[in-house]
Amino acid sequence: MAKVPSALVAAGGLVGGYGVARWTRRRPLGGVVLAAAGTVAARQWHERAGATAAGALSAAYVAAFAGSHPLARKVGAWPAVFGVAGAVALASWAVADRRA
Repeated sequence: MAKVPSALVAAGGLVGGYGVARWTRRRPLGGVVLAAAGTVAARQWHERAGATAAGALSAAYVAAFAGSHPLARKVGAWPAVFGVAGAVALASWAVADRRA
């Protein structure tokens, strides 16, 4: 079975979590999507790059989520979410996926 890159899982969690929260009007449901994808990505980061890298990338994932809120006031919600998702995906690829 083909492995899904952790960069895609992480970016998908950020975009999917926001999309679910927005379309269902249930923020906690979006949080479930965000947390589930973050957990899967963290597990992949740990397997591929070790505990230290997994911790750093997990912190980046949470910081991206938090940072998207003030950024959304400046550029709009979707551009902010896509921007932080892209940044996390790039970091994930550089640290964990590039070696796989």
